[in-house]
Amino acid sequence: MDRLTEPAAAATAAQRFSALEEGRPWPLGATVDGDGVNFAVFSAHALQLDLCLFDDEGRVELARRPLPARSGDVWHGRLSGVGAGLVYGLRAHGPWRPDRGHRFNPAKLLLDPWAREIVTPAGGFDWRGPHQGADREHPQHPDPRDNARQALKARVVDDAFDWQGDRSPAVALADTVIYETHVRGFSRLMPGVPAAERGTYAGLASDAAIAHFRRLGITAVSLLPVQQILDEPRLKDMGLVNYWGYNTIGFFCPEPRYAATAEPRREFRRMVQRLHAAGLEVLLDVVYNHTPEGDERGPTLSWRGLDNASWYRLPPERREGYENWSGCGNTLNIGHPRALQLVLDSLRYWVQEMHVDGFRFDLAPVLGRGEAGFERDGPFFKALLQDPVLQRVKLVAEPWDLGPGGYQLGQFPAGWLEWNDRFRDTARAFWLGGDCTRGEFALRLAGSSDLFQARRRSPLASVNYVVSHDGFTLADLVSYDMRHNEANGEDNRDGHGHNLSWNCGWEGPTTDPEVNGRRRRLQRALLASVLLAQGTPMLAAGDELGHSQGGNNNPYCQDNATTWIDWARADEALVEFTAHVLALRRRLLPLAPRWYSGLPDARGRHDLAWLRRTGEPMTPEHWNNRSSRILGAWIGAPGRAGGPLLLLINGRDMDASFRLPPGHWVAELDTTEPDGRSRWRQGGAGEPEPYPLMARSVVLLRDAPPAATQPGPTA
Repeated sequence: MDRLTEPAAAATAAQRFSALEEGRPWPLGATVDGDGVNFAVFSAHALQLDLCLFDDEGRVELARRPLPARSGDVWHGRLSGVGAGLVYGLRAHGPWRPDRGHRFNPAKLLLDPWAREIVTPAGGFDWRGPHQGADREHPQHPDPRDNARQALKARVVDDAFDWQGDRSPAVALADTVIYETHVRGFSRLMPGVPAAERGTYAGLASDAAIAHFRRLGITAVSLLPVQQILDEPRLKDMGLVNYWGYNTIGFFCPEPRYAATAEPRREFRRMVQRLHAAGLEVLLDVVYNHTPEGDERGPTLSWRGLDNASWYRLPPERREGYENWSGCGNTLNIGHPRALQLVLDSLRYWVQEMHVDGFRFDLAPVLGRGEAGFERDGPFFKALLQDPVLQRVKLVAEPWDLGPGGYQLGQFPAGWLEWNDRFRDTARAFWLGGDCTRGEFALRLAGSSDLFQARRRSPLASVNYVVSHDGFTLADLVSYDMRHNEANGEDNRDGHGHNLSWNCGWEGPTTDPEVNGRRRRLQRALLASVLLAQGTPMLAAGDELGHSQGGNNNPYCQDNATTWIDWARADEALVEFTAHVLALRRRLLPLAPRWYSGLPDARGRHDLAWLRRTGEPMTPEHWNNRSSRILGAWIGAPGRAGGPLLLLINGRDMDASFRLPPGHWVAELDTTEPDGRSRWRQGGAGEPEPYPLMARSVVLLRDAPPAATQPGPTA
């Protein structure tokens, strides 16, 4: 619309938009209500809230109406004669007293925190616009410049969708295998995906993608953040983006840049439908610990302008600042009832309206912080426990944040799963030459009882992984001693410095067959450790096919070939190996989803016994020996029906022989074989022969008496 026509357009709109009725204070946000739209906005400290109405593109403010009613701390009003498609923003009047935590500035148009769709200015959001709440020259005063033209706005939506009987696969936790992936990076280069759908929700649910998921045998895709993202100004200035997406601006909005169509909500829902039909659950990585508004120098986009003192955790002694337990400048105050409601309303929306099956919570201790620190029985956890919608979905915590006492692994309530970085670090150390004992490694293989059993948590609470999106890929873990993050523009200072990695004798790519053979063997051993361990296994997308990021262990800003899975160079043998190990897990479930006692029963049989290479039981002296990396686990009570299993592990660089206990042993897995399959079978009757346990290997044997291996009678 031309600027010269704006006054006339506004005058016409003023006649078209009727006065606001009182409406109702629920639900929060904008809701289509018969022949109108109801608006409800929280602010405990504002003196007035204005509803601002815009043209369809969000360029011209057509009308401004004060919300006429206030019920408690919720302002509300109803506008007749309008419906889905209406574009709106908010302005909040109140005190400008940063020293008391108040940053009201009616010159700044504010995004509704409950927005279902966000209207972004043409050309994208421009951080250089007049979005600062404080005057640059005189920060003790508010900035008088109006930012409405450049501001983010909300659009009222019609959320109707025909789910056609869609239902969650509701995979049992004991059968769950999580596959962490990025919507864009997974299919951006994937053959078999239509070109227009690569890197999108549609691409993730394409026939080619689903075929890969089913071939592997994973049961849940855990998506890096897909709630709408705002790229940080520093990245924009460098021509980069927040690829990982841990900077949420729209907690109810699917990220539009991952859509192949102009309807991201519909495309996301169709993706969920197709994945569910294939028996796959969908988990979302969610970021409720901070917002993109940053610290006191940051912009006023939504929460800060609506009620800064309520939405954020402010230091009692310096309320013009922010507690920064997220590392991103601010921390949402989940202890406030309305902030808690935002999180719960958002989670319920994604379950009820988008049909997702669970969530992984970024920096999850923030959600449980009270005045005295982390509270495992705090309001957020209690609210989830009683919620009829949320208590039935999978909940996964990243159990650390950057605040005081922020490391809370093992401390979350019953029913929660937790990323177990102790498993990650111990497995890396054991296989890649770090400081580790057999006892520490066995403890991680058997569910990390030191972390979970004492609190009467299931072994399945431990999410076992050696690689996630954050850090080296599996291929890079065995190819680089040092990080190589120069492309991130931070002089290689960002990312982890303590990776517990090993380049196997050469930094980066090499044609040396000995080095490459060692790397492939270690990848298989690490994968087997994750997939056979007691707990809930998690794979990072691309690790099953040898994807490399060139040694970049923090590619959060790399939306390019660094992070896009390189399907053209996939190691097909490694894919087949991973599928074979997962098939064994489904069939045998070597370690049961319950705690083992290690004690003999009335007949002298153990449910789990740890063995030395001589076949004799471990003693404390052997457990704590840091120079030996050979051990075995006799599993008399595996998770699936069947006879005993024997798990053998050799973390040394030399072959060894392992004396087997009595039985008729058949090898189900040997990680020295490229596909993991072995033809080894105990020969003849009598005393079992020693097993030739090769260097850097994992072997799984099954006790298969001769009668059990003979064909059954035919009809």
